[in-house]
Amino acid sequence: MNIPQDLRYSKDHEWVRVEGDVATVGITDFAQSELGDIVFVEVETQDEELAVDEVFGTIEAVKTVSDMFMPVAGTVAELNAELEDNPALINEDPYGAGWIIKIKLDGAPDMGHLLDAEAYAAEVG
Repeated sequence: MNIPQDLRYSKDHEWVRVEGDVATVGITDFAQSELGDIVFVEVETQDEELAVDEVFGTIEAVKTVSDMFMPVAGTVAELNAELEDNPALINEDPYGAGWIIKIKLDGAPDMGHLLDAEAYAAEVG
């Protein structure tokens, strides 16, 4: 299982990469493998300001539909348009081309509740 060292992780299996005042968010390699083949991603929260742990969208796989939760607070600024035609990018490259949203941060994000790679690896066993 791939768990990049440079990211932070939520217990809900989202990852976050903060660069300046923008956070890129996706689901982890563990999450995509548990979900199976991803067939649809829905995010109807673009331009909405959301708090930590609020639902920002849903992800549909062949066998289930799951909510996705905000790992940091901010405004959903951008959706990965590539996922509309090719949601399988999440299965193929969850930490790269399969990113889901970008969040415009309001100041420094509170990351204290997020896990580093070692702690996330322990969480998922």
